[in-house]
Amino acid sequence: MLADATWQRRSAILILILAWSLRLGLHIAQRSMGHGEDPRYAKLIIEWGENASSRLFWFLQIQALAAFMLVLAVYLAAVSRPTFPSLWDIIGVVIIAIALIGEALSDAQLAQFRKTPEAKTEVCETGLWAYSRHPNYFFEWLFWCAWPLMAITASPWSWLSLIAPIQMYWLLVHVSGIPPLEEHMLKSRGKKFRALQSRVNAFFPGPRKSSGRSRGST
Repeated sequence: MLADATWQRRSAILILILAWSLRLGLHIAQRSMGHGEDPRYAKLIIEWGENASSRLFWFLQIQALAAFMLVLAVYLAAVSRPTFPSLWDIIGVVIIAIALIGEALSDAQLAQFRKTPEAKTEVCETGLWAYSRHPNYFFEWLFWCAWPLMAITASPWSWLSLIAPIQMYWLLVHVSGIPPLEEHMLKSRGKKFRALQSRVNAFFPGPRKSSGRSRGST
């Protein structure tokens, strides 16, 4: 019975990770097909100049370390409890389902907007994009919030799983997600994107604002 529960837990987590990786992989492939280099990385390479190769190497090593902390949360969820499903497992699976659906919907809405003539000069404010400037980032963060729920037990090691959502929030909101992307959008859309910043939250979905508020609002 114990072996069956352990097998069920690990199989369920494998399915969840496969669903996430398949969706993300297909999205990146579709987005990259026929397009040039990501402008955020291209900008970094230009800024780094002659040291671009070595700095890019260490930049990617840091990303690899960050990825390890995410994988650790999944591993801890897989080995944390001898029973499956617990109440926390069910809550975690529901959150993951919401996150995957929300992220897929966000990406689909943005892709549809990019096919319109307005996409060359306007900013996307349709669907989920009317309530968050980066709903895809929000749902990606939400996905990683689920793993500590399935991982944390009485073991002090299990609490390391909390690093995953904390790290993901920090990266998306303060480092490699929103800041470089919004800098690029300000250069390409100017006042229209500034207006969007004043009426739509950057990260957490929320009611639209009629008057200007700090761009740092998440």
